[in-house]
Amino acid sequence: MPNLKEVRTRIASVNSTKQITQAMKMVSASKLRRSQNAIVKLRPYAAKLREILQNLSDSIENTEAANYFEERKSEKVLIIVVSSNRGMCGAFNTNVIKQVNILLHDKYKREFANNNVELLCIGRKAGDFFAKRNYIIKDRLDHIFDHLTFDNVSVYADQLMKEFIAKKYDRIEIVYNRFKNAATQILVTEQFLPILPPSVDNTNKTKVDYIFEPNKQEILNELVPKTLKVQLYKVILDSYASEQGARMTAMHKATENATEMIKQLKLSYNKARQAAITKEILEIVSGAEALKS
Repeated sequence: MPNLKEVRTRIASVNSTKQITQAMKMVSASKLRRSQNAIVKLRPYAAKLREILQNLSDSIENTEAANYFEERKSEKVLIIVVSSNRGMCGAFNTNVIKQVNILLHDKYKREFANNNVELLCIGRKAGDFFAKRNYIIKDRLDHIFDHLTFDNVSVYADQLMKEFIAKKYDRIEIVYNRFKNAATQILVTEQFLPILPPSVDNTNKTKVDYIFEPNKQEILNELVPKTLKVQLYKVILDSYASEQGARMTAMHKATENATEMIKQLKLSYNKARQAAITKEILEIVSGAEALKS
């Protein structure tokens, strides 16, 4: 039987942990509500922009925006890894890191062997993981979640677009968790640049004929960079909402496990206490019988 004092100490310790996980769950739930509202409002706008952009891909020739559609042999690749700054969110970060490793050792195996693959780490967890293993890290944007606004993200989107046009990178891909609901996050690998053409399957689709005002070139030169900025902002918002959902779910499970453990420990404590009382009664009875005899 365990020592009563040890069991009491363990109950107090697990109870303290339970209070922490409950508090973290409530904080994540609050952040989730705000981030979920933000991503749900942004998605239709981002999706429509993407649709318009893909429909205009045939009309993009002889414009400055055509540079963003240029398909090149992927000699130099940049992978944007979107993780979180903190842990305690289940397999959220692990899944992203695993997917990046699959890209590095499978899809871009040749480029990675020639040191032509760089990582842009958004979130401390992925940055720390790849830095310890001496991967080539272009930059770390751990601070971006502190002030997650469209203007702040646009600065980095501008930089990526300039580097793609300057042919510093031939392809830029993003690995992140897309938010579905509080309990489900979808791991996504998405090509940022060059912009993908419309889907090959055009069944039941009609070609959209746009009227341009003031003129096609001016509109496309404005529309393409803005669409890319919105897409990057949506990706980071998606990941942030997924992080809060994953952490809330993980803390909910941790709280339930702590509750169950406390029940088991209390049962163990009561058994040990009852055994101690029974033992004392037997000793008293045995002493009394010995005195009589």
